Amino acid sequence: MKKIGFIGAGKMAQAIINGVLKSNFTKTENIYTFEPDLNTVKALKHNLEINFCKNNNEVVQNSDIIIICVKPHFVETVLKEINGSLNKNKIIVSIAAGVSTKKMEQSIDSGIPVVRVMPNTPALVGEGMSALCKGKYCSDETLSYIKELFSKLGRAIEVEEKFINAVTGISGSGPAFMYLIIEALADGGVKLGLRKDVALELAAQTALGAAKMILETGKHPSILKDEVTTPAGTTAEGLYSMEKDNIRASLIRTVIKTARRADELG
Repeated sequence: MKKIGFIGAGKMAQAIINGVLKSNFTKTENIYTFEPDLNTVKALKHNLEINFCKNNNEVVQNSDIIIICVKPHFVETVLKEINGSLNKNKIIVSIAAGVSTKKMEQSIDSGIPVVRVMPNTPALVGEGMSALCKGKYCSDETLSYIKELFSKLGRAIEVEEKFINAVTGISGSGPAFMYLIIEALADGGVKLGLRKDVALELAAQTALGAAKMILETGKHPSILKDEVTTPAGTTAEGLYSMEKDNIRASLIRTVIKTARRADELG
């Protein structure tokens, strides 16, 4: 059973830790982390019996897989800091938006396998979506192992790195977009007299159910949409309003702009 180290222990790192523990992918004694924020450390110690290290290098020295969970502009600094503790038997995994595998490889010794992952926050409830791409020195076997790890958080797929920013635009940042849509649907219900908690439950469960219909039936959204829509009915009227307000075009622009911002961060 491999030992997993986390450099940074924010919300996403905590989601990954909880996911691998709940799925029995590893045990608490095999997890190491360093987090400079003392309040975060205090909260983690209260909830998890994992190993807390004094610095990043101690994490690396005790781990087989090192997951970099820091902001994009800190990734290069962290990699250069830990380079002396790395070897070709260790695996670097980064969840930072916009930082390419090539850029990471340039910050460490040659030959060390690097995997780039774009997860999302629903991993906290076991419904995450993660996309992975491998660096120059990463074998298919290594990538498969990391994919298995992230599949414990929900779903995981492999993509070509040139598409990873598009992934950021859809699933990486997508939960925030979905929250806005759910909130707006609920606000419509409140406008019509529903209590806010009732409206939110209706909207959230509807979004969850619609997503499961796509994933579990394999049907295209346009087909499922037509199955709900009757001629001159309520759904047809609502869809007409959405198209008139260019909701489709707005969401497409949202994904494109988000992906471009991810590229800028790199």
